[in-house]
Amino acid sequence: MNPNLNHLQPYPFQKLRQLLEGTACNQALKPIELQIGEPKHATPDFICQALIDHLNGLSTYPTTLGTPDLRNGIAEWIKRRFSGVEIDPATEIIPVNGSREALFSFAQAIIDTSADRPVVVCPNPFYQIYEGAALLAGATPYFINTMPQHHFALNFLQLNDQVWSRTQLIYICSPNNPTGSVMTLQEWRELFALSDRYGFVIASDECYSEIYCDEFNPPLGALAAAKQLGREGFTRLVVFNSLSKRSNVPGLRSGFVAGDAELLDKFLLYRTYHGSAMNPAVQAASTAAWSEEAHVVENRRLYAQKFLDAIRILSDVMTVQMPDAGFYLWIKTPIDDTEFTKRLYQDYNVTVLPGSYLARNACGINPGENFIRIALVASPQECSEAMNRIKAMLTQLN
Repeated sequence: MNPNLNHLQPYPFQKLRQLLEGTACNQALKPIELQIGEPKHATPDFICQALIDHLNGLSTYPTTLGTPDLRNGIAEWIKRRFSGVEIDPATEIIPVNGSREALFSFAQAIIDTSADRPVVVCPNPFYQIYEGAALLAGATPYFINTMPQHHFALNFLQLNDQVWSRTQLIYICSPNNPTGSVMTLQEWRELFALSDRYGFVIASDECYSEIYCDEFNPPLGALAAAKQLGREGFTRLVVFNSLSKRSNVPGLRSGFVAGDAELLDKFLLYRTYHGSAMNPAVQAASTAAWSEEAHVVENRRLYAQKFLDAIRILSDVMTVQMPDAGFYLWIKTPIDDTEFTKRLYQDYNVTVLPGSYLARNACGINPGENFIRIALVASPQECSEAMNRIKAMLTQLN
């Protein structure tokens, strides 16, 4: 067996199951599950129909690079969404089976284990795929703590020159999971300068880029930041995005990577051996999804409603703010986050995720401790009911 498997920690939801095992929930209340970032809004009919209409594609093997129609559709969407960014669909885009699969496999293709103690840098708290990808690629993960007093910004000075000089890859998540923060142009400027100095690759996870509350202020993306800063060719930059959150199709397993053509050429070679070509019917449905925006606007409207309701309810008992983007509330707990989670489940039949499960000890602290992540993925009515139950618990604790 690969000895690096021994370095993997249990996934957060496995830890949560263990935490709640043997705990009886309040059966008088309907269960409300807000622990997993799985969209629950209805999948648009036109996407389902496109999938059905192209089932005859199952009779052929798909190519790893995907169809020209899909790559062109993604390139057109990028141009519309990210300030006129021009991207070559032939060399700078690869369709992938969801961003999670690609984020993991990208590290396996990038990391050079012949180098001296390779490093992968991750934000902290973070999406656990980053750490697992680093460890199984033979690299050591280092973490940059993101703290509320600094609006969860990345402080690159937390890592010294010795670490940066060994860094081969950094994972960025903007909008961030779980904090909802969005990187500013100045943060991108600093990160690009570090990449130019030390030669590491930037993997920008943007799967929450289309969930935001202000229709006139969409989150800045890495490709747009590179363009605004006058960078050419997306050097050492690859962006990952997905239809799961944008179009409510997590089961479709459809996304893309875009950016540095040289890196993607090697990544495509890796993927031809990896066996990860996208289902032809899924490609057709994905092409339809990327080409239509009305359903995404409605999706955002529903999330915005849930955020406004949640903040209205909780603000009576705690300080709570609207995140920059995404569909998570990242809130501080008055007691230990695991104990809060357990008591919320036991007394109020609401399931959330302890923040400490999404972070690691770095610089002497776990930045997820005494936070919980609430995924506002249920219906507006269920989310409001859950917030009232959380309010009742907070009132009791206070």
